[in-house]
Amino acid sequence: MGLYVFISVLILITCILIGLIVLVQNSKGGGLASSFASSNQIMGVRKTADFLEKATWTLAVVLLFLSLVSVFAIPRNNQEGTLKTELSTENATAPINAATQAPAQQKPAQEKPSGEAPVK
Repeated sequence: MGLYVFISVLILITCILIGLIVLVQNSKGGGLASSFASSNQIMGVRKTADFLEKATWTLAVVLLFLSLVSVFAIPRNNQEGTLKTELSTENATAPINAATQAPAQQKPAQEKPSGEAPVK
């Protein structure tokens, strides 16, 4: 269970980072990266776009990998064994009462021939 929670937290962090990086990228209308173009002289505008694109692809691959790993980390119960255990404990603790389980058998009414009068 602990590994599954850890992987789930990593997936959540990766999703948040992807969202932030996609918002920072330069779009057709000029995204947030265009406002940093004048002050960013170390890497330059083109290198910033390349870095953001590589970071997006890297985080997408990490998200895919974490999603696949989380399938194997999901806590599972042995349902077949659990079912057999539940049935055996139920049978041992609750004996079957024939009177409550099956309706009482009633004797069918005796049919009388139609020509005879009822007996009093």
